[in-house]
Amino acid sequence: MKFWRVTNFLMVCGSTVAAICLPAAAQEEAATSLSIELNGLQATEEGCRLTFVAANRLNEDITRAAYELAFFNEKGLVERLTVLDFQSLPADQTKVRQFDLPDLDCGNLERILVNDATACEATDTAVCMERLETTTRDDAVVFGQ
Repeated sequence: MKFWRVTNFLMVCGSTVAAICLPAAAQEEAATSLSIELNGLQATEEGCRLTFVAANRLNEDITRAAYELAFFNEKGLVERLTVLDFQSLPADQTKVRQFDLPDLDCGNLERILVNDATACEATDTAVCMERLETTTRDDAVVFGQ
């Protein structure tokens, strides 16, 4: 009888540990990322203003991060290829960055591609692309790698 109680206890404990450990592993992976969200597009008199929210969860400062972005129109053609400098992204902080792109029509944008990291000043310079996660709040524009 005691054997069954001990076995049941171990099975319950094992399930509980697995339930706790799996979300922790997922949280750890999310906690070691650099996320950039396209938060909004706004038409201006000069062109298009892009607002990004960047969250550095890499546990290390990025002194400078700059990305080459390709802007595609509704026909799938590249409208522009340009570098946006996100400047410094301190560890465990979130920053909002805005960029004004003259002569670019926000309404014609369908997709923004992160083509490459042109600058990544961190302990491991590969983190700017390898740990990059992209999202968008604008349903009309796909933003990603």
